[in-house]
Amino acid sequence: MLCTRLTNATFLTMDPGHPVAHDLGIWHGRIVGLDEAVTALPAREVVDLQGATVLPGFIDAHVHLAWTGLKASTPSVAPCERVEDVLAVVAEAVARKPRGAWVDIGGYDQRALGRHLTAAELDKVSDGRKVFMLHDSGHGCVVDTGVLDLLPGELAHGEGFLAESAMTAARRLRLPYSQAEIADAVEQAGRICLAEGVTACAEAGIGGGLLGNSPVELGAYQLLRDQGRLPLRVQLMAAGDTLRPVAAHAADGIPRALGLGLRTGFGDDWLSLGALKVYTDGGMMARTAALTRPYEGTGHTGELQDDPELITGTVVDGHRAGWQLAVHAIGDRAVDLALDALERAQRLRPRPAARHRIEHAGLVRPDQLARFARLGVSAVVQPHFLRSFGDDYAAVLGPERAPWMYRGRGFLDHGVTLVGSSDRPVTDGSPLKAVQFMVERASASGALIGPEEGVTVDQALHAYTVAGAYACHWDDSAGTLAPGRRADLAVLGDDPRRVDPSRIGAIEVVATYVDGRPA
Repeated sequence: MLCTRLTNATFLTMDPGHPVAHDLGIWHGRIVGLDEAVTALPAREVVDLQGATVLPGFIDAHVHLAWTGLKASTPSVAPCERVEDVLAVVAEAVARKPRGAWVDIGGYDQRALGRHLTAAELDKVSDGRKVFMLHDSGHGCVVDTGVLDLLPGELAHGEGFLAESAMTAARRLRLPYSQAEIADAVEQAGRICLAEGVTACAEAGIGGGLLGNSPVELGAYQLLRDQGRLPLRVQLMAAGDTLRPVAAHAADGIPRALGLGLRTGFGDDWLSLGALKVYTDGGMMARTAALTRPYEGTGHTGELQDDPELITGTVVDGHRAGWQLAVHAIGDRAVDLALDALERAQRLRPRPAARHRIEHAGLVRPDQLARFARLGVSAVVQPHFLRSFGDDYAAVLGPERAPWMYRGRGFLDHGVTLVGSSDRPVTDGSPLKAVQFMVERASASGALIGPEEGVTVDQALHAYTVAGAYACHWDDSAGTLAPGRRADLAVLGDDPRRVDPSRIGAIEVVATYVDGRPA
């Protein structure tokens, strides 16, 4: 007897051996069969899906759950376009905190103001508090003089905007969030993901200096798991700067490791360790993505996070210790560094099944595509960036480079695994909207950005299901609707393949199933 049989639906299985089904059987959280294999079997529950379209649960391969939840409860200066309006929000937040306290502000983007806010301006309203205003990219912040005065050396003499390592130094001045606070934030963000059909995700960096919320951050996820409050399956990327030198046996070849030698793959179906997250550069929004040629109209080419040899050393050591690598690289100069480092790692210790990834791959030159393929590196892209920030990015990169942003077709034509993700909360996280943007390649203004990089609807859905599972080493249990796979499903009000592409993002997510049960 089946636990549940779902019927009267179009199941887009993403399995070429059985691409479309109309009945699906579930037993203890797993799919046991499709169509005639289950139609005549008795079931404890038969659910009529009334003609819905059902896909494997979407996999968001790069998301920040804790940041998403914490941001939702943080005062925001978006969409303020005047300095005085920003300062009014800060003043209101300051009034709710005691003197000497830290005051978090979100939603900051200098492009709305036309310039960066300064510490001197924040000082007008900070009133003895320490103001930390996070840039929407996660790669910078603006602080008041109370914070600058606590920073060492040259950092203390800036005008208030801190990027990358300077921002990390400011973050480390303050007490971390508690595990309970982080757990509540993750649960809230997970519920948002479920509402959009996402059943599994990769948390893109815990415990590190840039976006880490606590040195014991993993414990917050384990707390949720223990309490039965983890809403969806989560794979955790450990930040590269959490590795520490170890005196392991020489035969192990492990110069640096996480505590007890933990590495990619530890955990269970609900909570596990994924890739080691290593940063090479910053972000395009903050103009810190590392380019080989300057941003248009400037002499500025962005910046690397550290000395290239030190970054490469972390990649190589992580690879030697058995980790999958998720290397953050947005600008094409950073992509060169990432590919060079991964190539060196594989040369020193070949691991063809490592499934290393480059996160973002925001600007990839034509000559770099073949290197991705040759090294077997997946490209984990964020289609929402084209819609949300495409007009700005196209302007700062110029007409020759703009079509190389967040590629689709170029990767697929070279045999590179193309993986969809959101980088939530930097921008919208809806997978269906992302599928639309991968097909359309249109910015918020309607301008087409590299339309030749557009993919088909089927290819975009593949990026958020099959490819996402592959990138997270889940391809034996997720990404397709086939016998033996997890019964994680996204039930949709329409078929993304049958509607006009401009309507895909508006399709209703009717229900989301995890382990065969409505979430």
